Amino acid sequence: MATEEPREATSSAPDWHRQDARQTVEICGVDPDRGLSAAEAAKRLARWGPNRLPGGTQRSLWRLVLEQFNDFMVLVLLAAAGVSGLIGERTDTVVILLIVTINASIGVFQRWRADQALAALQGLAAPRARVRREGQWRSVPAEELVPGDIVALEAGDQVGADLRLIEVAQLQVDESALTGESVSVAKHTEALDGPQLMLGDRANMAFKGTLVTHGRAIGVVVATGSATELGKIARLLGEAGERLTPLQQRLADFGRRLTWVILGICIVIFVAGLLRGEPALLMALTAISLAVAAIPEALPAVVTVLLALGARKMVRHHVLARRLSAVESLGSVTFICSDKTGTLTRNRMHAERLLASGRRWQTQDAQAPEGFEPLLRAATLCNDAHRAPQGPAASGSDGRWRGDPTEVALVELAALAGLDKSALDAQTPRLAELPFDATRKRMTSFHRVGERILAYTKGAPESVLPRCNQVLGANGRPEPIDVAAWLADAEALAAQGLRVLALAQKEHAAVPGAPEPERDESGLTLLGLVGLIDPPRPEAAHAVRECRQAGITPVMITGDHPATARAIAHRIGILDDAREAVLSGPELASMDDDALRARVRAVRVYARMDPAQKIRIVEALQREGEFVAMTGDGVNDAPALKRADIGVAMGQGGTDVAREAAGLVLLDDNFASIVAAVREGRRIYDNIRKFVRYAMTGNSAEIWVLMLAPMVGLPLPLLPIHILWVNLLTDGLPGLALAAEPGEPDLMRRPPRPPKESLFAHGMAAHILGFGLLIAGLCLAIQAWALHSAQAHWQTMVFTVLTFGQLAHILAIRSETQALWRLGLRSNWPLLGTVLGTIALQLAVIYVPALNPIFRTEPLDVADLGLCLGSALLVWLAVEGEKAWRRRRTRGAASL
Repeated sequence: MATEEPREATSSAPDWHRQDARQTVEICGVDPDRGLSAAEAAKRLARWGPNRLPGGTQRSLWRLVLEQFNDFMVLVLLAAAGVSGLIGERTDTVVILLIVTINASIGVFQRWRADQALAALQGLAAPRARVRREGQWRSVPAEELVPGDIVALEAGDQVGADLRLIEVAQLQVDESALTGESVSVAKHTEALDGPQLMLGDRANMAFKGTLVTHGRAIGVVVATGSATELGKIARLLGEAGERLTPLQQRLADFGRRLTWVILGICIVIFVAGLLRGEPALLMALTAISLAVAAIPEALPAVVTVLLALGARKMVRHHVLARRLSAVESLGSVTFICSDKTGTLTRNRMHAERLLASGRRWQTQDAQAPEGFEPLLRAATLCNDAHRAPQGPAASGSDGRWRGDPTEVALVELAALAGLDKSALDAQTPRLAELPFDATRKRMTSFHRVGERILAYTKGAPESVLPRCNQVLGANGRPEPIDVAAWLADAEALAAQGLRVLALAQKEHAAVPGAPEPERDESGLTLLGLVGLIDPPRPEAAHAVRECRQAGITPVMITGDHPATARAIAHRIGILDDAREAVLSGPELASMDDDALRARVRAVRVYARMDPAQKIRIVEALQREGEFVAMTGDGVNDAPALKRADIGVAMGQGGTDVAREAAGLVLLDDNFASIVAAVREGRRIYDNIRKFVRYAMTGNSAEIWVLMLAPMVGLPLPLLPIHILWVNLLTDGLPGLALAAEPGEPDLMRRPPRPPKESLFAHGMAAHILGFGLLIAGLCLAIQAWALHSAQAHWQTMVFTVLTFGQLAHILAIRSETQALWRLGLRSNWPLLGTVLGTIALQLAVIYVPALNPIFRTEPLDVADLGLCLGSALLVWLAVEGEKAWRRRRTRGAASL
């Protein structure tokens, strides 16, 4: 056959699974017996390019740095640093610039790590491939594969490009990283019908990045590089934009509003002072000092510290935060879209139920009942699982047995009943076989058992049962078989999500010279049925219950079969009723975006999904106002992990691609760890709100003091140095110490925060204004009394009341509902230490003679100091009264 240029392997390419083998090689312009010539391969390589996945555009270091200064709040802080430098407050300038630099460094590092997701995807390319060129088999780098190449596959190979299979011998491929299905897929060469077939159903194709677990095959390359299914995932990963977290959205909104408010207030204070005859320079410095103080420059540092400490604590719960903002984001999650294989399940097949001659065995039982030995012997001997050449003497997936996961599960099951495959293979050697193929859906092996020749057949019930004319009875003797009844039993097991195998035997007088399926696989004696499943993780059901209790809806999205997905979802509590509807990939493909949005909140299980459909589901939920987390471990999950509001990848069983695309990584692959992450995220956000409540109430008090004093006929109550000192003293360490505040008792009984909820929701804005006004009122009352009493140190008293009032306030707001005496002062040692340290510094400013001229203060006598402390006590009592009112209102709402 003369070679010709293949058709475009892009949108205009044919559905390769619908073409037969002859049509495929004709379309690709290749003679399968000779392959491409070197010249033709070079020509096609020049046209199509190397067989590499798209790596995306790597952002330069300078671009990453500049992106960090695109935030409105950062620009405000830089302006504040400039103002501080102009008025000579070098300490404030250095602190603000240091905070901005630290935040920018963290942001650059996080963005650089995010750019590694596509680079990790490149690592899935097979390093070499066996390709036929000019009639000879050669080993070439996988990057040199081109459309039309004839490629050979055998067990252990990683598929180097998308292939249309043209010759198959017992080929089985592990496609779990691409499709999410845990069972190896048996392949064949027959053409398939239906353009909407999911990847897992395209049994005549082998896809780039998947692994051959059994058999051998020859295929023709139909797509390379970005045109492969793996390449399409890489494109999706590159196109998936990053969304701002709720915290980033709230801080950006907070910064914009705050700047305008501060600017207006400073202008009002400056003008009011001039109208009252105050010196212009003094009023300018006062207004500028107030602007610097009113901007909570410690906020970015506090947020960073809170998130970093939370991330550090989460590591102890086996959760790694790749992006600090992801820790807080979990507090807003309303839907968790979870992959099934390896996330909710163990990603390891397990034989769960056996039927044999009226007997049933649930393998959770400690010991197999009598009568199952013939079935187990057949499952062990008609089995191609083998011991690893090296490795620890352990079973299953940890080194002892290798092969198809289903066959490994059967060997492990037999071991529970005391049957060792190695010993049975030696006692009853295999003499011949009819290998499994996807058309027959069964395999047969012939063994010598003493003087007899026994053939064991294993396969799909619909393939094996019609070939049985008897069944092994409870007494060990053959009996007539009711095929319809056994088929009904098989269907009942399949409806429970089990993969069902039928096993049968037949005695032969001699080993068939050339085994023939029609002759040697008829007249069988049924031994029984085996139901297998990839079982749920033991902790998954409890984690799902906790998620639902916390108002989070867990959803399963898998590439597996609907019956299996439904069964697992029902077992772990995602579905309350095993009969609930499951939305399949083909059904979703036929729905437009509006139809999907109408159903997306109600659907709990999606089966037979491909990567692009996972993104459609995530986006549909987001358009409905939901805040979505996506968990997964495979390459197929990576685009959805990146597109979701927060991606959660598996650390042990997951791929590098999934981990790089995710914001959180579960180091123990334990779905239950998500609950710990949600709890920590909610605690962190609570503490951020507490800091904003505290800092802005103090700033509000300072603004009220300076605004109201002239209105009530009082002189300027504070000097610029006082404002800056209070700001430095109270906004710094006490605010940071809130990071250690324990979580509220009802943390995991609340519904998730609405993603668009304001940072100042639930009465916080009123609290800031009201209690700021209270502290300011106490300051002005003390000022008026001291002036009336002709106290020379009246300004020192106002300064001290403002400081102590804010410290009393921070102790009271440690909880929004619980009283301080219930919390106890020792439940947050860092905060208690910083409050005591701040009091000591304030007393030093008052009573150390060397500091009096610097801060324009005078020593207070005991009575005046007691008056300042009493004013702070009033602040604490007022906040405790507000919390008591909040508790009564909550109890009243609950009783309704």
